[in-house]
Amino acid sequence: MRWTKWKRRGFAGSLAGLWLISGCGGIQARDLAEDVEPAVITGQTCGNGVLAEEEGAGGDSATESGQMVTDEKTGMAVMDFAVRLLREQMKKGEENELLSPVSMVSALGMTANGAQGETREQMEEVMGASAEALNLCLQSCREASGQEEEGVLHLANSIWFLDDGKFQLKEDFLRTNAAYYGASLYGAPFDDTTRKDINRWVKRETDGMIEEIVREIPPLAVMYLVNALSFEAQWQDPYEDVSVDDGVFFGADGQEETVEMMRSEEYQYFADEDARGFIKSYQGGRYAFAALLPGEGMDLETYVNQLDGMWLYQALREPENKTVLATMPKFETEDEIQADELLKNMGMTDAFDADLADFGGIGTYAEDNLYISSVLQKTYLQVDQKGTKGGAATAVELSSESAAAQEETEKVEICLDRPFLYVIFERESGLPLFLGLMDRPV
Repeated sequence: MRWTKWKRRGFAGSLAGLWLISGCGGIQARDLAEDVEPAVITGQTCGNGVLAEEEGAGGDSATESGQMVTDEKTGMAVMDFAVRLLREQMKKGEENELLSPVSMVSALGMTANGAQGETREQMEEVMGASAEALNLCLQSCREASGQEEEGVLHLANSIWFLDDGKFQLKEDFLRTNAAYYGASLYGAPFDDTTRKDINRWVKRETDGMIEEIVREIPPLAVMYLVNALSFEAQWQDPYEDVSVDDGVFFGADGQEETVEMMRSEEYQYFADEDARGFIKSYQGGRYAFAALLPGEGMDLETYVNQLDGMWLYQALREPENKTVLATMPKFETEDEIQADELLKNMGMTDAFDADLADFGGIGTYAEDNLYISSVLQKTYLQVDQKGTKGGAATAVELSSESAAAQEETEKVEICLDRPFLYVIFERESGLPLFLGLMDRPV
């Protein structure tokens, strides 16, 4: 795991169940600026009554070979949530939408572990799975990624709370997020140094692809639950120079752009009545890139509005064996999604209401109610002839009103020379790491 760069002073310990707690021999958040291993606390009750988790807490959901063990129903739910969220984001009318479903459900999943009553029910209904199912699914995803020799996927989680003596955190909430998410805990003053520390942490865990997730810390903010994800993989069959040449991409607005096009033969095909797609594997075969091109006469927005996420999940897991003469552009894209209104529109309303939200499972701040005040995600993705590199970070901000006070047939040709949908996913589980729309690759 890439956390080894924090092990230069001989400290031992596993991220799965590693708790970093201020005020009891642990590290202060400001120490994150140093390239050293944080102090490891095990078997002690610290500060606010949190008992640090032992290594390996939560059981094993990833095998020794690094295989991901994920309930198909949960994987399908995450894909369906991703498509519905993309549909909401698409209403803003921006170009080149990109989101990371795994990063989003990781941050929301940690938060849901502290939700109760109607608040929890709404969060689970919108995400399509129970918090317990997401815990197991994302634990498996994180542990399997940690066992990859090539280090293709890296996931990290952290929880930051306002350490002013007023926050009473629930032990079960912390234990659960330690066991399933490997979440590190930081008590911090929530001043500008904390903002910089959170952003440093995100930059480090995304290999510099996401440099800032918190622009400022509002007066009412008391907690951040943050996921960071990085992905880097080479194509199983890289494009030779002779397979790359200039081509024309026809934008949704009718404009024509000259771009570099990559041509290859692929052997996995999927389609519905209105679109055709292909799958291209990354080295090792665990992860893959899939693209889906609507038919002539149907624009991408119309297609996405009718796309069934559950169908997409099944189609990616059970493609046809068919030769595809595939052409796609090189592209580099980034996006920022303020997901508050999107999630409310999808039915997650109480969590954002200062009066109705019930996060009693997290704890209390000055005996007042906690609620979600912001959900922000930033993403970056680069696709070229060698492979793909991408990063994502998602931050859920909690506030309190008190804080201020096989058989081949004919060949098919698919040329991605107009707007298309794409997915980068883990084959075994079907979990989507990235989901995006490419309207203009230049």
